[in-house]
Amino acid sequence: MRTSAGVSAESAAGLLGVDRGKISNIESGARPISGDRLRTLARSCGCTDATYVDALVEMAQQRSRGWWEKYRGSLPQGMLDIAELEAHALRMRAAYAMHMPGLFQTTEHALALFRVVIPHLPEREITLRLAHRVERQAVLDGDAPPPYTAIVHEAALRMQFGGRSVARAQLERLLEKSELSHVRLLVTPFVAGAFPGAGQTVLYAEGPADPLDTVQIDNSHGPVFVHSETQLAKYRAHLDWMERIALPPRESRDFIRTIAHEL
Repeated sequence: MRTSAGVSAESAAGLLGVDRGKISNIESGARPISGDRLRTLARSCGCTDATYVDALVEMAQQRSRGWWEKYRGSLPQGMLDIAELEAHALRMRAAYAMHMPGLFQTTEHALALFRVVIPHLPEREITLRLAHRVERQAVLDGDAPPPYTAIVHEAALRMQFGGRSVARAQLERLLEKSELSHVRLLVTPFVAGAFPGAGQTVLYAEGPADPLDTVQIDNSHGPVFVHSETQLAKYRAHLDWMERIALPPRESRDFIRTIAHEL
């Protein structure tokens, strides 16, 4: 908001009566900001989106620590950021070309993935990553879980990470989760042909205001987060395309059952 308005950090610091270093710490999430100061900053930046400002103020007033904080210093920051993003999302859409949705992975499937990370992970970190992944999955099991659409390519369904029995159990987990009322599981078969993107995992998380939407992309060196309107529009179009060529939910479940029976 500050940079879009062309307001320097020094000017923002003067408006709020703090030193410049505190502005950097606030913007990086290392220091809190009061609701009143946030509204002052918004007015000074010419931000008239009341929904956006109200959402920021609500975030600023939250004092409870998320469950992921207990892993701080033990797991990569990106893993904590994904958990926090999912916890605050009002709606999520994701596309998977080679992997299963993390929120649906069995322990055995996740373990098979963590054992092939380069460089090799020590057993303690593997155990922590497993525990973290299991806790992440609770976001879809709460009293008011967010609507979640997962688009999974046939290639991911046919991967046998951990062997045939692990793969079969993973497909059964997908079928189980697909029956949840707030979940839409869509399969993109090989015959659907070409689709946009490089086949990477894409998660689009919607916030309480459009400027708070965020896209998370899996990368070999860790998760990447983008939030510019140009990039958000690109990935909305990407996911819309993937939904158009995917099988509807009932046919997707039948497709998964067929693959599971082949194992």
